[in-house]
Amino acid sequence: MSSLPRTVGELRRSIFSEERLRTRHVKDELRENLTARLRTTGDAPVFAGIVGYDDTVVPQIVNAILSRHNFILLGLRGQAKSRILRALTTLLDPHMPYIAGCEVHDNPYTPICRRCREEVARLGEDTPVAYLSPDDRYVEKLATPDVTIADLIGDIDPIKAARGGHELSSELTVHYGLLPRANRGIFAINELPDLAGKIQVGLFNIMQEGDVQIKGYPIRLPLDVALVFSANPEDYTARGKIITPLKDRIGSEIRTHYPATVEEGIAITAQEAWTRRNGHPLHLPNYVQEVIERVAFAAREDKKIDKRSGVSQRLPISAMENVISNAERRAIRNDEKVVVPRISDVYAALPAITGKLELEYEGEMKGADFVGRELIRAAIAKTYDEYYTGANVQQIVQWFDLGGEIQLSDSVAAGEALEKLKGIQGLVDKLGPLGVSQKESAEQQVSAAEFILEGLHAHKRIGRSEERVFKAGEKKVEPAREKAFEPDERPYRQRRQFN
Repeated sequence: MSSLPRTVGELRRSIFSEERLRTRHVKDELRENLTARLRTTGDAPVFAGIVGYDDTVVPQIVNAILSRHNFILLGLRGQAKSRILRALTTLLDPHMPYIAGCEVHDNPYTPICRRCREEVARLGEDTPVAYLSPDDRYVEKLATPDVTIADLIGDIDPIKAARGGHELSSELTVHYGLLPRANRGIFAINELPDLAGKIQVGLFNIMQEGDVQIKGYPIRLPLDVALVFSANPEDYTARGKIITPLKDRIGSEIRTHYPATVEEGIAITAQEAWTRRNGHPLHLPNYVQEVIERVAFAAREDKKIDKRSGVSQRLPISAMENVISNAERRAIRNDEKVVVPRISDVYAALPAITGKLELEYEGEMKGADFVGRELIRAAIAKTYDEYYTGANVQQIVQWFDLGGEIQLSDSVAAGEALEKLKGIQGLVDKLGPLGVSQKESAEQQVSAAEFILEGLHAHKRIGRSEERVFKAGEKKVEPAREKAFEPDERPYRQRRQFN
C-alpha cells in the first residue's frame, strides 16, 4: 500500500492510467477478472466454499457476469444466496483508487459529486488519492418494509447546510444513502420483494436513468454499480410484492437449490458446522453424518412440512453441532478420551431440528417433537439400508424375541455400555460394514452397535421404549378370517316367493 500513488498526478504515471479508469466500469472489472480466473483455474471452483452448484447455479452466474447483467438469486432459505453474493468481491481488483474523503468514492479522473469536482479544480494534480479493498466495495442491505428512499438514495442534511452556509437546494447539502456509497462497487439487496413499492420505483429509476429526486430537488447520479439481489420465489411473482418495471430491469434470474445428494449435503455441513473444538479429540462416524443429513432430506419430502418455506441447510449444521455437544458432555462426565457421537445423540439434538421446521396443519396437530422423531427414524432406516441390506441379523433379532432387553442411555459410559452390548448374541460380530472392528476403542464399538439396534428398531424388527430400553418388537396379529354364514345363520331371511 505504501508504494501506491497518493495524488492524481502520481496516479497518471502509474498502472492506474486515465484511459483505464475512465472506461473500465465495475461490471467490466468483474468480467475481466472472471475471465482470467476461468482461464487459469481450469476445473477448480469459481467460488471457493460453494458446494453443489458447479453444474447448475455457478454457470448461470458466470454467464450473467460475462453479460454485465444485474442479477437476482431466487431460492428458499438456507441455499447460500448471501454467501454467493459476498463471494463476488473475490472478482474485484485488490486496490481501487478514489478521491480521498469522498462519500461516493469518486473516480479521480471523472468525479460525479460537486465537492470532488471543486476539489480537483482547486488542487489539480495534487488532489489526494486513497484506496478501497474489495470488501470495502461491497454494500449489503436487508430489505424491510420500513426502508426509505433516504436510506437507499439519500436525503437533505440541514446541519450540512447550516454549517457550510449552503442553500438547501445545493448538492453540497445531500447526505448520501447506501446506493451512492456503493458507487464503483457491488450493491446487494437481500429479500428484494420486502421493499415497499415506492422504494422499488426509486431504485429502478436510478438503475436505468441514473437520476433521482431528493426532497423535490433533482440530482443526477450516474453511478457505476453492479446490482445484485436475492429473494424467495414465492414473493417474486406478479401477484407478489415485486413491481414489474423493476423485475424487467434485472438482467438474469438465477434459481438456487438444496443439495442434490447426501454427499453434497455432508460436505456443506462439514464445512460450516463447528466441529473443531478445543476439548477432547473427535471421531465422527460416517453413518452419524449420513443420518443427520438424511433428516433434512426426509423433511424436504415430508407432507407435514411446508415446502414453500423449505428446510434450510442450517438444520443439519445446527443438528451436527448439538450432536457433537451431547457426545462431548458424555465424554466429560465419564472421563473418556475421545468424543464419538451415537445415534442417541441425534435424538438429543431434537431442539436444533424442530426450530427449523415450518409445519403444515397435519404436522401441527401431531406436534413438532413427534414429526422430528419420525424424521430421525426415517433417516436411520435409510442409512441402515446403505450398510446392511442383505445382511443376516436374525441372530440379533432372535435374542430380543427370546426375552432379551438392554437399556442404553445417551449418558452411559462407553465401557459400561460395551459390556452390556457384548451380551447380545452376534451383535459385536456385525460391526464390520461400518468399518469398526473389536480392536477399536469402546466408544467407537458402542456407537456402531447402537446404530445397528436403532436401524432394527427403525425397521420395526425390535422395539424400543422412551427410556431407551431395546426389547422384542410387537408381534403382528393376523386379522381373524370372517366366518362364512351357515344357511340357517343368514342375517336376512330369504324373501318369500309370491305367485
